[in-house]
Amino acid sequence: MAKINLLPWREERRKIQQSEFYKLMGIAFLIGVLLSALGYFYYSGQVKGQLQRIDVLRQEIALVDIKIKEIEELDKRKASLLSRKLVIEDLQGKRYEMVTLFTDLAKSISDGAQVITIKQTGSDLTIEGRAQSNALVSNFMKNIMASPILSNPELSIIEAKGSDRSLPYEFTL
Repeated sequence: MAKINLLPWREERRKIQQSEFYKLMGIAFLIGVLLSALGYFYYSGQVKGQLQRIDVLRQEIALVDIKIKEIEELDKRKASLLSRKLVIEDLQGKRYEMVTLFTDLAKSISDGAQVITIKQTGSDLTIEGRAQSNALVSNFMKNIMASPILSNPELSIIEAKGSDRSLPYEFTL
């Protein structure tokens, strides 16, 4: 018997094509979902790894900040010690100045004159004393000008006070 198709063959082919299309659409959808999931997991792993690296960097930065603070403290201590060292070196350099000053004063003073007080204000010395005559005070001032440490003597006061007959003149340089 001959096979006769009463259904239109185009409609059947369209149904077959539609079913294949829906199957392919489903497969494409599943592949898209699968690729999206894979992409999501891949990039979330990348982000997670980057966040871990950032945390490690933050920890290292915190350690470096602590070390920087320690270095700053050490720098402060170093500056303090250096300033102390400079003061000590300055004092060591000036250690013999007073000895030299008193030696020069002792050499400069004439017989017949006497130093009573010496006061220092900054780099200025005020010398008060007694002498037998004005000439001895003048000689004392000339000797001071010849000294390498002492210079520019200025006579403030010289007056005759009768408290001591052997040294009647009181002076202030």
